[in-house]
Amino acid sequence: MNIVFLDRATIAESVTLRRPAFDHEWTEYARTSPDQVQDRLADAEIAIVNKVKLTREILLGLPRLKMIAVTATGTDNVDLEVCRASGISVKNVAGYAQDTVAEHTFALILALRRALPGYMADVAKGAWQASGQFCFHSHPIQELRGSKIAVVGGGAIGQAVANIARAFGMEVAFTGRKGASQLVEGRMPFEEALGWCDVLTLHCPLEQSNVGLLGRAEFEKMKRAPLVINTARGGLIVEDDLRTALLEGKISGAGLDATSVEPPSAGHPFMSLLEMPNFILTPHVAWAGEKAMQTVVESVIDSIEAFEKAK
Repeated sequence: MNIVFLDRATIAESVTLRRPAFDHEWTEYARTSPDQVQDRLADAEIAIVNKVKLTREILLGLPRLKMIAVTATGTDNVDLEVCRASGISVKNVAGYAQDTVAEHTFALILALRRALPGYMADVAKGAWQASGQFCFHSHPIQELRGSKIAVVGGGAIGQAVANIARAFGMEVAFTGRKGASQLVEGRMPFEEALGWCDVLTLHCPLEQSNVGLLGRAEFEKMKRAPLVINTARGGLIVEDDLRTALLEGKISGAGLDATSVEPPSAGHPFMSLLEMPNFILTPHVAWAGEKAMQTVVESVIDSIEAFEKAK
């Protein structure tokens, strides 16, 4: 059994990656560019990937491939239709990230509501000394208790975020799907939530139906100028429109852990916001708590062993 891991560097070196308990050949690469995928998987029966794209064209050229193990929950980087037609098994890892992503979400919320980036920058510039007193007030600080948070996505991560929010004394609403004519019981209409919330946080998968979920029209409806938090997928937001909304004060801040293309280029609209005190961009690491990553790799190897056993 020939196993190839195309992007091992997406898992921290501190995480132990055991080998499957059956005879196999193991090859791993720190990272793989699109033009290297075909050659590196030419003899592979099992591919392990995190974010490397396995497109229709690539998959059709890999007749030996029998299984794809994704070291993540999202499988939007794999052409699932081709896999189904070709009999290629695709296994992802679900249920590992609710705590680590929820914690990262609230790290962003707290940092922005407490104005930590702005105050840290001011202290580094000597503003504390220049103030001549024990404190200074260059950025407004907002408490969480009594504020309203709208959660887009009611899965394990969204539920974990809601639980933390309630512990802080926040009022929580889960939103329905954008434009939905019928609502799941207990959900607030998406469009209504835009004008209701002080914090809007995204925890839904990226699908064809929700690309650009937040754009200019949605930002115009945000009456309370909320924080916008995205620890899901970059494609959920029209990035130029978020930049404009932040600069025009239609939102009070943004905490993001994903961009539509990763890593973002130097000319990406978010790169010009990095010095702003109400903007935080982290490099898609909300999922990357040490325990969570260890759970991911253990689950991946378990699924590979189960696949081999079932042959």
